[in-house]
Amino acid sequence: MTSTLINDCFLRACRREPTPHTPVWLMRQAGRYLPEYRATRDKAGSFMGLATNADFATEVTLQPLDRYPLDAAILFSDILTVPDAMGLGLSFATGEGPKFEKVLRDEASIQALQVPDLNRLRYVFDAVTSIRRALHGRVPLIGFSGSPWTLACYMVEGGGSDDYRHVKTLMYSRPDLMHRILDINAQAVAAYLNAQIDAGAQAVMLFDSWGGVLADGAFQRFSLDYTRKVTALLKRQHDGQSIPVIVFTKGGGQWLEEIADSGADVVGLDWTTDIAKARQRVGSRVALQGNLDPFVLMAPPEVVAREAAAVVDRFGPPQRPDGTWDGHIFNLGHGISLHTPPESVTALVDAVHQRSAQLRKP
Repeated sequence: MTSTLINDCFLRACRREPTPHTPVWLMRQAGRYLPEYRATRDKAGSFMGLATNADFATEVTLQPLDRYPLDAAILFSDILTVPDAMGLGLSFATGEGPKFEKVLRDEASIQALQVPDLNRLRYVFDAVTSIRRALHGRVPLIGFSGSPWTLACYMVEGGGSDDYRHVKTLMYSRPDLMHRILDINAQAVAAYLNAQIDAGAQAVMLFDSWGGVLADGAFQRFSLDYTRKVTALLKRQHDGQSIPVIVFTKGGGQWLEEIADSGADVVGLDWTTDIAKARQRVGSRVALQGNLDPFVLMAPPEVVAREAAAVVDRFGPPQRPDGTWDGHIFNLGHGISLHTPPESVTALVDAVHQRSAQLRKP
């Protein structure tokens, strides 16, 4: 598979190399805020009908790139494909979040848990290969997975949660069982991401969406340690190209330095962390990704442009006085809302590209 890229700005920023502008992509950029996505989902019949069909997954991955000059594509899939392949029975009811038919709350079910056969996830790897082929080198393709902790939360709770009661009860009362789930998840996630890399993903991202619900101390033992296990097992080279790894912990700003030392090349920030202070805190260890509040996109386009430019300004010129570069990938502080007006994204991307190019002028 060819690795020649027309626009490699995103990968350069991940590696903290010079770029003509700050690259931008959005979490959930292929999604329900786009009318063309909704039309394709109607054809597929369901979310999983989309995600498990390589042609449909390719179509919706490319839709935002046809609309906006984004600097990266991200595989259209879901963070919960791994536990689904473990036999927990993932489903998506209309208007509701994901649900698992089976939950892990007793010793027998947890002891029976195994790393899944990757052939059960072949549809994901087929989609990666199809998307890479369809991109024709326009921009890089990002693969992803949920983190071991975040997957464990869904596997124990059986779906989303307001209080994380079941998973935290298990964690505190039977840490041995919690660690077993997390260890198997770490092995599975690393194998899953490496298979995405083999199929054509040019960067990979770990979504630790629920890491921020943990107490200090518990975060390190039950989330970060297993993120480190994954990053240590990941391929960092493929077809002669380096493969950057992004780690995003929602609510993890207080642990920024520790996350930066997790083996990541890029650390994602949610909107509660000041990106200028974050840059000072991590120095040249990692690039940073983020971090506009997604609901800024509900405001008029001129406000969206102003707020996006403000994030670029807070990061500042990426070139340091000694001539070295720091990396910034512009993104939202979490996934784009389904209620977002599509024209707001136009204002956002244009503002980031224009303002960041201005900051690079001597």
